[in-house]
Amino acid sequence: MTEGPIPHEHEHDHEHDHLHDERARVEAVSKEGVHRAGEHEGPFSLHLLGLGKTGADIVTQALRGAGQTNVNALCVDIGDQDLGQVREAASQGPAGQVEAETVALAVPTREALLTALNRYREFLKMEYPRYYWNPNYEPWLPADLELPEPGQRMPRAVAKAIYNCEYYQNREITAALEAFAARVLSSEQTPLVCVIFSLAGGTGSALAVDISRHLSSIKLGRRPWVIGIGVLPCDGDPGEVRDGSLFPVINELDCMIDTEKNKGVMAVWGDLYKNPFTGGFFMAPQQDVFTRVKDLAATHSYIDEGIANFLVRDQGVHLYETLKATNWLGVSAATWHPAIRGEPSDRWINILAPRALDDLAGLGTAGLTKGFDTEYAEARVFTAEKRFTEQAQQSVREAIGKAAHTTVDPGVLHFDTDNGELVNVCILRASKLDLEAFVPSRDTYDELEWDEKLFRHSYILDLGVILCEPSIRFEGMGGECIWGCACWVVVPHAAIRGE
Repeated sequence: MTEGPIPHEHEHDHEHDHLHDERARVEAVSKEGVHRAGEHEGPFSLHLLGLGKTGADIVTQALRGAGQTNVNALCVDIGDQDLGQVREAASQGPAGQVEAETVALAVPTREALLTALNRYREFLKMEYPRYYWNPNYEPWLPADLELPEPGQRMPRAVAKAIYNCEYYQNREITAALEAFAARVLSSEQTPLVCVIFSLAGGTGSALAVDISRHLSSIKLGRRPWVIGIGVLPCDGDPGEVRDGSLFPVINELDCMIDTEKNKGVMAVWGDLYKNPFTGGFFMAPQQDVFTRVKDLAATHSYIDEGIANFLVRDQGVHLYETLKATNWLGVSAATWHPAIRGEPSDRWINILAPRALDDLAGLGTAGLTKGFDTEYAEARVFTAEKRFTEQAQQSVREAIGKAAHTTVDPGVLHFDTDNGELVNVCILRASKLDLEAFVPSRDTYDELEWDEKLFRHSYILDLGVILCEPSIRFEGMGGECIWGCACWVVVPHAAIRGE
């Protein structure tokens, strides 16, 4: 394995003057490898919470390719149509090394769902004793709602209701989530927890905003790293995916993860709504792959296998080191200390692009806006020594350069292997405005009627807030109250809009 130096002393000796220089701090990652795992770090165990079809597909691939990595998985969907593959993959894995559970949430009757939603204030009061008992509360779903069948596209507001009513009434999902968390906390290896879902899906993205909070802040007590992994849509996805939901999805994550915006949510609703993604958030683009293969199923399979391969390879160390790099760059040089966990800014998005070595040429069309600028990007090249030529290294750097301009040259690390070639490119610290899909999704959202906009939301709908609409009581702020009272968030509406 030709990896370069792995210095351990650098991250403990923080008196050096150059640590207070921003460029030197970035170069400490690219040239000195301060993010590389030392002997005192690891081994690691991988814990995967897969949501919706995309989450189940990626978890299935991770279970099949676990190798020597310990994998604990929980997959949750509405209906069982995509969960059988998870159980099958787990049954074929090594006993004691691979463990997986699935929960297929049933679509209830309309009467049962609305009855549960009418009790929602009781649910939140049990979870959060200081919850404000809003006298204006009504279910956020209309009384004449027609519920989709399992397997049909599920509006986010509906999926949110189905999950939470099951969770708060201590049904199967509650026990499964507690068992999953217990396996995380009892791991003898350092746990890395990933929540995986599609950013364009109805079910996965809707469940993510609540189940991540329940898992990270409540079940795990914010101790292990919890990492979000969201898969971006591509032009090959069916028209129903481009229904304007991506705009609320990205903004909900933005208000969960960006520290300043998250403070604006917690100012009204309390620290139970503190960012649950304590390890950071990755977005996986698909557009360049679809442009090349022109087949949606092949694109999904390519991306699913690539993400899974990166996560489980070498017992999770590559994910861990990437997290260390994002944390290093997320702490300002003036306040840097090895024990500090970086606070995410509006540049909370890290692009995760697993590709074959020969497929990197299109990376510039993967989903970032033209002219995107950041401090650092890194490629981890898993291939045989004979394939890692000077020309190959240069082609990797050129491909990254077409996608992003970086303060220092992109890092290219090589890992000699004959076990499945892969290049994982991670482009760090993008904002939502750096995503090519953001403005078009906003334009689509703006064309919707009010009730259609409501159905595209999930996060804090139960508190009466449509995040992407302007507050009706506080001029310039975001978060329209669906009950006409003073529910809102202390986040400027222009910041939500990205204007």
